[in-house]
Order: sequence, then structure tokens, then C-alpha cells
Amino acid sequence: MSSAYKQLSELSEEIRNCKKCPLWKNRKNAVPGEGPVGAEIMFIGEAPGYHEDLQGRPFVGAAGKYLTKLIERIGLKREDVYITNVVKCRPPNNRDPRNEEISACSPYLDRQISIIRPKIIVTLGRHSTIYILSRAGKAISGISQVRGRLFQVSFNSGLNINIIPTYHPAAALYNPALKTIIEKDFDFIRSIYTGEYFETKRKKITLEDFS
Repeated sequence: MSSAYKQLSELSEEIRNCKKCPLWKNRKNAVPGEGPVGAEIMFIGEAPGYHEDLQGRPFVGAAGKYLTKLIERIGLKREDVYITNVVKCRPPNNRDPRNEEISACSPYLDRQISIIRPKIIVTLGRHSTIYILSRAGKAISGISQVRGRLFQVSFNSGLNINIIPTYHPAAALYNPALKTIIEKDFDFIRSIYTGEYFETKRKKITLEDFS
């Protein structure tokens, strides 16, 4: 068993037994996250919902099925990536997580990022985007102003990560007009993952140098 795998397993068990905020009182299962150690892409949602609370797994409801299709759009399988949330227990009635709940739970996410060391983090929705970008020293008020953009940041003492925010998959289920936008964002994510974006950018800079 690798050291990183052992660390992640122990952290997941710590999350399952956590009582740092009142959300533990109503949960059936905490939802640490799932995916391989060393995954190149990490998807971070906001908090577990009804189905996630029942199964103890992230993104297993309707939004999860759509996320799986979006991951396949990149050319990957769900088991190739790491999927988690900022808050690991379901808020009552699927309400938004509160600031104090995010403050109590987010150190777990920081530790997951440090162990997995992803090259790309895709934030799904407002809460995960605000939190992750705030850790990089970037204050935002909402998701619309930053979705589909690339933020190259140094996270957790020198870990360089490409951050790409997009809407939460559930948003597209309630508002089908967002599907086109989210799928466009995932096409951009694919170009970052494959290196196509950086190669195109490099060629453009080279051409400008000689023009």
C-alpha cells in the first residue's frame, strides 16, 4: 500500500467519523469522495444530496449521471478522476452549505488536494468555486463571471494547479439552457487536459514573435 493511498484511506475514515459541525446529526453517511490517488483531474462539488447520503458516494443521483457523461466527453471514465465536495455531509433538505459548515469541513478538502496532487481542479458550482479561488487569493462573488476560464494557481505551498470553474451539473437539469454552456466548458477542460490549449497558445506566441 502506497503512502498516499494510506493517507487518503485514513482521511476518508476520519471524515466518516467527523462531528465538527451539526450536519453529522442527520446524516446517514458522510461522503468523503472517491477516485484514484494521483488522479490528474479532481472535480469538486458543493455538498452531498439525498442519494449521496444514502450511498456514501459522491454524485450518484441524476446530476451524477450527467457528470459521468461530461467526464466521458473529456475522453475519460469516472474511475479515472477524483470526485468530492467541499462539505462532506448532506445539509438538511439539500439547502446550500453555510459558511460555518464550509469552514469546519474544508480542511479535509485541502488535505485531499495535497495527497492527490491533481493537475486540474474543476469546481462545480458557486460554493466550491468561491472556496477554491479564495484559497488562491482570488475573491469572486459568483460563478457566472469566472466559469469556463482558466486560473493557474499555486495551492498548498507550491502545488501548481489549473483551476477551471463551471456550473454544477444539477443546474443544467433545472435549466436545460445551461447544458450547452457546461458542455462547452468541458470541451475547454479537455483541451487543457490533452495539452492542446497550451500547444495552440505556444504556437500563437511563436508566430507573433516572428511577425
